[in-house]
This record gives sequence, structure tokens and C-alpha cells, in this order.
Amino acid sequence: MTQTLPYKRILLKFSGEALAEPHNFGIDPHRADFIASRVKRIYDIGIQVAIVIGGGNIWRGKQGVEHGMDPSTADHIGMLATVMNALALQDALERQGVITRVQTAIEMKAIAEPYIRLRAIRHMEKGRVVIIGGGMGQPFFTTDTAAAQRAAELNADILIKATQVNGVYSADPHKDPTAKRYEQVSYQYVLENHLAVMDMTAFTICQEKRLPILILDFWAEEDLFRAVQGDTSVGTLITV
Repeated sequence: MTQTLPYKRILLKFSGEALAEPHNFGIDPHRADFIASRVKRIYDIGIQVAIVIGGGNIWRGKQGVEHGMDPSTADHIGMLATVMNALALQDALERQGVITRVQTAIEMKAIAEPYIRLRAIRHMEKGRVVIIGGGMGQPFFTTDTAAAQRAAELNADILIKATQVNGVYSADPHKDPTAKRYEQVSYQYVLENHLAVMDMTAFTICQEKRLPILILDFWAEEDLFRAVQGDTSVGTLITV
């Protein structure tokens, strides 16, 4: 009997730090392999997957700006860092037998395809994981915004933000032992209570497109796998 899944197509958003050892910089191949194994598991049950990844493990534009660098230049360096991460993740996935395509918002045809919406959709329909680098291709936008924009463009059923925290809390759970984890909240509740989810541009895109957001702990053993099969006790779901 074929399992009915609640999501046909998802967009996974990772921070660049997911590829680095804890409290370190750079790309750790073991972390890339671990991420790839988790992605492969949901890919193997038939879910179409697109990925947007940040670049904070390689470069933080804020530090460049604080040193006097032009903000546009700092952001462009960050975009290139996301492409490096996309290639590392592509290699890890391909070595585990997952067919992938890297697309970038900034053209660099020697190493990746340009981001083209319909081509990305076709790749996923053919069973390929699409990894999108380069952010929005323009400065002053975060990779959260790129993830929200691409998820909306690619008709994803949900945007899953893979973090190291198992959802959204009423306060910082590391500082406040009474902090409450929300299983499901509305966009409006997030706004009214100033809950930390993602930057406001990204959040507004999701709200306007009625694109559900799921915040979960990617590193927890079963959380991602359970969530894509409809387990509502995992993470925090933000919706209408």
C-alpha cells in the first residue's frame, strides 16, 4: 500500500553553519555527509526537495561592513560562499546516489546552472534534488528571504527551516526554563508576539503566499523524517 504523504514538494533552508563543525568555520565533509544522509531519507520516500543554504560558515558580511567594507561587496562575497556550500552538499548527495542539480542566482555556467524557475521544477519532477545558491542574486537580502521567495516560486507545499532548536519558543529556552514551545501558531500570532522565526521580508512573503513554515531541529534523530510524514508534534508549524 502506497503511503500518502502530506507534502509533495518541500524547500529545506539550512544555515551555512550547518556545514561547519560546532563553533568553527569552513566546510566539514563529515557534516555534509550527515546532512546528505538526512535529505536522502526523505528523498527516498518520494518527496521532491529543493534546498537553499546560507554562507555564514565561510563569510559573514556584517563583519566586513563593521571593518569598513562596502555593504554590496560584503553581500556579494556572501553569495559566493553559498555557492561553495551548495557544491559541497551536491557532492555529498551524489556520492550517496542522489541525483542533484545546483542552480545559482548569479550565473557561473562552468560549475552550475543559472536559476530558472521552470527548469528547477522540472528537475524535481524528474527526481532530482535542486540546490539553490547565490541567495537572491542581489545584495541586502538574506538567504531566509531567498528561501521564502524560491519556495513560493517553486510551488513548494512547505518551507522547512532546519535549525538546532526544536521549534519556536515563548522565550529563549536556554535562559528561561519556563519557556513554552509552540506546536502550531498563526502568522499573526508570530507578529503580535515578536517571535523570532526569520527576517521580516522572508516572513512577509510566506504570509502573503500562505506558505506554511516549519521550524524544527534538523539534528534530532527522527524529527525531519517524522515531520514530512505529517507528525504534528515535531517542531513548530506556522500557518494561517
